[in-house]
Amino acid sequence: MRAALKQTLVELLQSPQARGRLWGANGAPPPKPAVILVLGVNGTGKTTTIAKLAHAYAREGERVVIAAGDTFRAAAIEQIKEWGERVGADVVAHQQGADPGAVVFDAMGAAESRGADAVIIDTAGRLHTKFNLMEELRKIRRIIERKEPDAPHEVLLVLDATIGQNALIQAKAFAEAAEVTSVCLTKLDGTSKGGIVFAICDQLKIPVRFVGTGEQADDLAPFSAESFVDALLR
Repeated sequence: MRAALKQTLVELLQSPQARGRLWGANGAPPPKPAVILVLGVNGTGKTTTIAKLAHAYAREGERVVIAAGDTFRAAAIEQIKEWGERVGADVVAHQQGADPGAVVFDAMGAAESRGADAVIIDTAGRLHTKFNLMEELRKIRRIIERKEPDAPHEVLLVLDATIGQNALIQAKAFAEAAEVTSVCLTKLDGTSKGGIVFAICDQLKIPVRFVGTGEQADDLAPFSAESFVDALLR
């Protein structure tokens, strides 16, 4: 029975089909620059996840541009600039309070002119209940599509593994606003937390691609359904 349970859980986590063009896309060559839009509420670890993702690309010898699209939160621009220096990524930023759509437009232009392999777009952390902020996400997505019709190539939602059912509510709202293609689960200890991932995969059919395992630049790992279920059943 234990083996049957494990197989069922693994299959559930593996059931969502790839929605984006970068991760799990059947070996198709990635677009250049790859455009990754990153979403999430404040406190989920969104900024550090962006830095970790940029670091992973840089380790592969690829050039990354980060769009400092969180122009709302105090010190957000300085934080992403500091991370950019640490992980070797270029950061395109405007002043605090600037139009995030303009930042995104400029960053995509910079990525093209510099021959970057990827542009990772930060966005302001927002509550899923704030209508005007969710509408801003839709506007950012329209700007991306005008600049590059088939972008964004991935829309990564960063979720805190410790918040339980609220993560599912957040995922539903963000999926409706920005067509989420993948999830990164942060603050995951692999044992008592993160069970909400089953509901996300089952109900929303959104694949989990990454897990955050710490605060350092290397603390980002591809999501493994087998390892995750093993840890839960251990």
